[in-house]
Order: sequence, then structure tokens, then C-alpha cells
Amino acid sequence: MSLRVDWRATASLIGTIIKYLAVSMIIPLFIAVLYMEDVWVFGVSLLFAVVIGLVLEQLDTDPDIGAPEALALVAFSWLAVAIVGAVPYILAGIGTDSTLAHPVNALFESMSGFTTTGATVMGEISFEQHSHALLMWRQLTQWLGGMGIIVLMIAILPELAVNGAQLMSSEAPGPDLQKLTPRIAETARALWLVYLGFTVVYIALLYALHLAGLAPNMTFYNAVAHGFTTLPTGGFSPEADSIAAFSAAVQWVVIPFMFIAGVNFALFWHVLQGEFRTLTDDVEFRWYAGAIAAVVGVLSVLLFSGSAPVLELGGATEGVAENSVRQATFQVVSLLNSTGYATSDFAQWGPNAQMVLLFAMFIGGSAGSTGGGVKVVRWIVVLKTIRRELFLTARPRAVRPVRLGGEVVEEDAVRGVMSFTLLYFILFGVSTVLIQLDAGRVGYALTAYEAISASIATLGNIGPGFGSLGPFGSYLLFPDSSKLLMVFLMWVGRLEIVPVLAIFVGVSER
Repeated sequence: MSLRVDWRATASLIGTIIKYLAVSMIIPLFIAVLYMEDVWVFGVSLLFAVVIGLVLEQLDTDPDIGAPEALALVAFSWLAVAIVGAVPYILAGIGTDSTLAHPVNALFESMSGFTTTGATVMGEISFEQHSHALLMWRQLTQWLGGMGIIVLMIAILPELAVNGAQLMSSEAPGPDLQKLTPRIAETARALWLVYLGFTVVYIALLYALHLAGLAPNMTFYNAVAHGFTTLPTGGFSPEADSIAAFSAAVQWVVIPFMFIAGVNFALFWHVLQGEFRTLTDDVEFRWYAGAIAAVVGVLSVLLFSGSAPVLELGGATEGVAENSVRQATFQVVSLLNSTGYATSDFAQWGPNAQMVLLFAMFIGGSAGSTGGGVKVVRWIVVLKTIRRELFLTARPRAVRPVRLGGEVVEEDAVRGVMSFTLLYFILFGVSTVLIQLDAGRVGYALTAYEAISASIATLGNIGPGFGSLGPFGSYLLFPDSSKLLMVFLMWVGRLEIVPVLAIFVGVSER
């Protein structure tokens, strides 16, 4: 069966999205003017985005999209936005930083930002090396990508609202889309308002710590910068030491907001409507909170008992209850829902502690959250399906549907979850092998553990891995071929594989 896509209509709508992306560049342009750094970079980048957007828009002045075009729009708009978003990195790197001037590195950094992965190829992150405007653009890309670029466009563009449900279901993280209001555009606005509200409250709390003298280096710039990357579970930071650069008080404030970012945002909308029990009655929320509590408990014991060495960043944990619990809670919440912040160099922890963190990476956030990974609801369905198959093995004539929160899960949905999970692990396994082989091809000494973590960290949109890819390391030394593979993994990981692969499979069968 062929997939016939009206590419002119699709490209026209992608042009509209790029045109609106240019508007977001006003923020780093304002900061560039404020600090008198890279003004021309963002002036040219903004103009470039506007021109490209307007040119693509003219391909079809009255675009009409169906299901094939919706898939193509979701898949390729993210790629197009990442390419346009790489322009400021390239321009800023010319003559100053050859690392970012390289198009592959710029695309890697841009894709990592928009997909909220948080992996970086920046060798050095500092205001001496990069402008305030460029580092804020890096932060802003994650905030734009967190709730979803297409969801934002549905909220403001009436031409996309017609096929909004199809578009949102293709882009939204997780297997289920909750329609909060009768109109899909209103649902998109509701989700973005909740997202924006949490961001504003979070920024205010961080800056309040600074004003209270509890976080001297949490300036207003830093508060906004981290506000842009915490709620989208992004993990980028303008500080080289990530959240380890800040006080314990800041770390304790960051933890609950990382937790919130991994929760289905639709639940918070219901809570704001006065339906307070919606949150605690939700099966996925209980499993999500329970998984975090269990993994934190195990890791806290390991750190307290001395499984991890005394580190310069993070401080001693052996025999220190508060620091053990804080480090364990922070790292587990950060990696489980794919945020990628760090308060300690866990790449130097003992093997038992690292194995616990690797396990957490495979869990993921909730459906409808900004978190990456497989998603908690899928694991619930997988486990319940396995349990059903074991039950039916002993009782072949029995009828036992899979239930979630008392509701029967349709068999089509069960098959979809099982297919996605299998495809996810196949892609993870193949990518691990390719990354390892490619590193060997160029003589880059990469351990199997590092290759595994590189694959899951990019496919799961997590960011940091282990070894040289730890929270204070980078992906700079990988060959360009591996970087492009990881760009692909970040892309399909953010869109949960199916929309991208469906386009390629459909087109190949024409």
C-alpha cells in the first residue's frame, strides 16, 4: 500500500512553522543587544528563518492536509526546525569556535535542544567561550520542543486545528491523547498554559532563592535559563557543572519540578478544574511515583553505604544521610524521566550505582508529559500482557482482557504498545552495535558500556551517559557518522519512532 503525500502542502505548512520559529529568535536577539554579543548572529538567523519560511509557504497558498500529510508534517517539521535552529550555532562558531562552526556539530546541538535530549558537543560551556545570547538560544530550543512545536502551532494556527487530533497524536509523547476540551485547539492551548504556568512559578522560586541569599549564583539569567530546560525535561545548562554549580537549596527546588515534568500534564489541567482526585486515582501516576521511590530507595542505600566514591562535585555521600538521599533522588528523577541534569559526576560512581541509573533510563516519564523513554504506561501494559499470557498458558480457554485503571485496554492498543516496545529495543540494540563499530573504525576508544549509554541516552532523549559521556562530558569526539546516527535517534525518539518510520516505509512501497 502506497503513502501518497501532498509534499507541496506539507512543505508550505512547514514554512509557516519556520516563520513562527523566527519570532522566538527575538528573545536571544534582545539578550544579544543587552550584552552586545552576537547581535549580527541572531539578526541574520532571524532573517534567514523568515525568508525560508515565506519561500516554503508560497509552494501552496491553500494547503489541505489529510492523514499522510499530518504524518509528514510532524516528522519533517521537527527536522526542518532543527536545521534552521542550527544556523545561530554555525554563525556564532565562525572564527571563534570551530566546533560549532562544523554543520554536523551544529545540527547535533540543535536537534538535541529541540528534542529535549540534552546531549552536547560543546567542548566548553562558559560565558567566556559562548555568548549569553547563544547559550539562552540553546536553552530556549528545549522549552519550545518540550510540550511540542506542533501542539503550539495547533494552539495558534487555525489551519492546523482542522487536523489537530491527528497531528497531536503523532507528536504527543505516549500512546494516548486526552482531549481536554471539545475543540482540539483549546486542548493545545490548555496544555501550553499549564506548561507555561509551571515554568513561570519555577523561575520565580529559583530567583527568590537568589534574593534570599540561598543561591548567590542563581541570577535572573540563570533562573530563566533553567526554567526553559527543567519543565521540558531538557537538561541543558549555561553552567558547565550543571545543577552541581548551585546550592543544595536550589537542588531541592529543582527535584519536584523535574518530577512534575514527568507527569501527564493533562492531569494538572483536571486538578486546576477542581478534580483533585484525578491525580491520585491515575494508575500511571501511581506507578511513576512508585518507580521513582523504589529506585531512589535502592540508590540511597548504595550511596550511603559507600558504593560511590567521594567526589569533588556533589560531596561525600558515604555515611551522610541528607546528601545520599539528595544525590540519589536528584539523579534518579533526572534520568528516569530523561531530564539529564546532574549534581554529581555519576559516571565516576561505583558499578552497582551506575547499573541502578542505567535501569532508570529505560523507564521513562508518563504519557502526555515532556519526559522521554518508553513511558510508564507502556511498561504497565507490557507487564499486564505478560501476566495475561502466563495465565492463559495454564488456562487456554479463559478470557482475560488487559485492564488499566479498571478499563479494558483494546487489543489494537495492546498490540501497538508491544510493537512499539519491541521496535524501540531493536533500534536501541542495532544503534549500539553501529556506534561501537564506528568508534572502532576511527580509533576512538569507546567501551561497550559507553556505546550502550550513548544509544539509550539519544534514543530516549536523556542526554548524558556513562564514562566520557557523563554529565560533565560531551559527544564531541564521536565521528560525524555516529553523530548523524544519534541525530536520527534523537529525532525518532522524540516522535516515538512510528511517525518517522511510517513515512519512510510508506514512501518506499510506492
